[in-house]
Amino acid sequence: MTTNPAPQINNLLNEEQKTRAAHWFRQLQKQLCKCLEELEDECPIGNEPPGRFHYTPWQRGTDDEDAGGGLMGVMSGRLVEKAGIHSSTVYGTLSEEFRERILGTEASPEFWASGVSVIIHPRNPHVPAVHLNTRLVVTNRTWFGGGMDLTPLLDDYRHDAHPDTCAFHNTLKKICDRHDTSYPKLKQACDDYFYLPHRGEARGMGGIFYDYINSGDWEEDFAFSRDIGLGFLEAWPPIARQRMTQPWTEDEREQQLIRRGRYVEFNLLYDRGTTFGLKTGGNVSAILSSLPPVVKWP
Repeated sequence: MTTNPAPQINNLLNEEQKTRAAHWFRQLQKQLCKCLEELEDECPIGNEPPGRFHYTPWQRGTDDEDAGGGLMGVMSGRLVEKAGIHSSTVYGTLSEEFRERILGTEASPEFWASGVSVIIHPRNPHVPAVHLNTRLVVTNRTWFGGGMDLTPLLDDYRHDAHPDTCAFHNTLKKICDRHDTSYPKLKQACDDYFYLPHRGEARGMGGIFYDYINSGDWEEDFAFSRDIGLGFLEAWPPIARQRMTQPWTEDEREQQLIRRGRYVEFNLLYDRGTTFGLKTGGNVSAILSSLPPVVKWP
């Protein structure tokens, strides 16, 4: 499978393909929520009860207009200070202002998009925050996008040789290799995308990022995105299990909160997914639920 910088073919999907994709994203949300609740049960420290997800369905548009919607899942508990795992399927017409920024809208402003997004902010500074997003977008073009990355970490963890970083990236490389996809290319795309130019630094320890995937083989592209979603279950939970009981200091908590500030800055200033959700009438609570509950700036 190859990653095209911008697909040049008209490859509109039939309704069966859209239904399959939307169903998969909902099922992935269920699996990820179940995994996180199991980790909450395993966490032996903290005064809070094990966390459970609270779900809120939402609809886009008005009572007279079916424009899709989604299911927002939010949780806090022992391991997790805040987690958001959301699925959505939305469609309709892009505004004239925004359509110029979306591929394939030159001839028509109509769009359809479905996906799942995950952000987990752990309590323990030694457990890295993690982000996952995978989606399918249809305009007059069709493409998959998404990625997975480790976000704010303690200063001591911010080097490529750290065992958690190595394990995380090795999992992603195995997925890419199974699909004949260039892991170095997607890793570099992640480093380039999750970068704060006003600070001259990366948001976190990276991962992979991809967009505009349309190889001409929709089934293979879909399989790759499914494996990225399921790869989360292999990439992050082992790190969380190993680190969840590790003691931390007030200084390490301070570092964690400052690094969370970098996450906030990126999401509000540069993140294309945040912009897309807000500009297409998405659920504001779900979009901004990715922001951490406690954060500091020095």
